Amino acid sequence: MSNQYVLFDTPGPRAKRITTLLNIVVALLVVGVLVWIYRALDAQGQMEAHLWWNAINVNAWVNYLLPGIQFTLQAAAIAVVSSVIFGLLFGFLRLAPVRALRWISMVIVEFFRAVPVLVLMVFLHFFFSQFMAAVIDPRNSAYYAVIVALTLYNGAVIAELVRSGVRSLPAGQREAALAVGMTTTGSLRNVEVPQALVAMLPSLVSQFVIILKDSALGYIIGFAELLRYSRQLGAGYGNIMQALVVAAVIFIVINYALVWLAQILSRRLSSRTSGDVAIGIPGVVQFAGDAPAEAETTDTRSQAIIAKEQREE
Repeated sequence: MSNQYVLFDTPGPRAKRITTLLNIVVALLVVGVLVWIYRALDAQGQMEAHLWWNAINVNAWVNYLLPGIQFTLQAAAIAVVSSVIFGLLFGFLRLAPVRALRWISMVIVEFFRAVPVLVLMVFLHFFFSQFMAAVIDPRNSAYYAVIVALTLYNGAVIAELVRSGVRSLPAGQREAALAVGMTTTGSLRNVEVPQALVAMLPSLVSQFVIILKDSALGYIIGFAELLRYSRQLGAGYGNIMQALVVAAVIFIVINYALVWLAQILSRRLSSRTSGDVAIGIPGVVQFAGDAPAEAETTDTRSQAIIAKEQREE
């Protein structure tokens, strides 16, 4: 089948030359801006080798960067697991057949989606340190506030993803499940939600990346994560910019690794869930998209059977 361009026509030779020229101009502009930034920083002494070295040497990694990465990944991993559980639970409730459950879950989900995650962190930090000191050590209140705030906010977003993902499925999925004797809840649990999770995996990965990045907001309430440790490193050696650049590079690498792993998982899930669907006709295996070929095979078999009967007679 030939490729058809619906939104735009195939560029001709003149359009290709113009596009190439624009790409070259933009690349030169980007290089010029980078050179200007480098010269401006060099004029202020920010490109000195010892400043960068103190941001990446053994002392920086052992005493600052690695502990910051550890607490950041730990808080983000817990928040990812708990937000997925929260999202699946309230996603199911938003699809429940009982109207009261749908309304209650909708109010909770919409409330936590509307409140900024930083406001949640500040409120929970104050709440844990003032009213739950008997249960939570006030020195760890910032840690728990970050995890709970990320869970509530991102769990509400995931719940809405689950609801919209299930609603986007063809109506025949639930009808087929009900036809074979499943209940509405069983259809959601065994048929609809698994398919919706595969379809919304890119959105889930984007939300996981947001969780990882938003954990840096805990710096404001005193949570010891990568950003806080980086600022401590920069304050000690007078290289704030260099330490923050290193922290930014670490965040980029971690997020890229997360996206890469998600792409591998998505390909594997797609390969398992996609493919031809067999139709249960005794003696005949028919695949989706292959009806004409199967019809020819069936006709050939019928002709062979008729010829055999004629020879026997």
